[in-house]
Amino acid sequence: MTDFSKVWVRPRARSPGVRLAVAGKWRHRALAFTADYGLLALFFAGWQIASSQGWLNPAVIPPLDNIVIALWNGISSGALLDDIAISLQRAGLAFFSAVAIGIPLGLFMGQIRPLERALDPLLQLFRQTSALALYPVFILLFGLGESSKVFVIFWAALFPVLLATISGVKEVDPKLLEMAKTFGARRLTVFRRVIVPASVPSIFVGLRLSATTALLLLIAAEMIGANKGIGFQVMNAQYNFQIPMMFAAIFLLAFLGLMANRILVLLQRRLCRWNTHNQ
Repeated sequence: MTDFSKVWVRPRARSPGVRLAVAGKWRHRALAFTADYGLLALFFAGWQIASSQGWLNPAVIPPLDNIVIALWNGISSGALLDDIAISLQRAGLAFFSAVAIGIPLGLFMGQIRPLERALDPLLQLFRQTSALALYPVFILLFGLGESSKVFVIFWAALFPVLLATISGVKEVDPKLLEMAKTFGARRLTVFRRVIVPASVPSIFVGLRLSATTALLLLIAAEMIGANKGIGFQVMNAQYNFQIPMMFAAIFLLAFLGLMANRILVLLQRRLCRWNTHNQ
């Protein structure tokens, strides 16, 4: 009787073609990663070496390992987590308020050309007026509390998404509108099925600009009259000459900005699969 428990089958080795295909795939990924992040890695490596060797003043530009340690200590102690939560609350409230007002208003104004032409000079004036220049006015109106900080961020974040939405509606292909009307589509159907989908790519451009603007204004607002937040942490660390912590807060802000942009890009790709060649 044959003992099948002792039968050993040699695993089939991969064919040379399969091995070459796998190696080529990994080589392609490595080259793509190097092309995307190689220069950034060289920048950080040069920073670390230059600061560690004293080529740069480490008291002003500390080595990256000191910054990472300061960032870890701030997060593990919970101090930076509180700042992150407060900053995200301020920026999020302002950003989503700007989106909730800017997109519907832009869709409405984009379809009524006389109204858009009449209001465009006023919108451009408000857009070109620095929100930081208006911050003292908002402080006089709302005080030094949360309202003035949120409103100045909202003011700056509103115009990119509003104007991008108006532009998206105005750039809808007239042939699509004419075709929809030819097939007997009602005005609401044309709006839902043609105007809104065609405007989405432009709207997302405005959303990404608004998110970036919201984070920039967040830091400026928190540097004036705030006792919590990432912007406050940057200024507080600078005042106390805790330079690694200052850079840690700056890098944390950059990371939040990159994450916000990445989320919007992924959402745009999901909603605009028909337009992925333009992204």
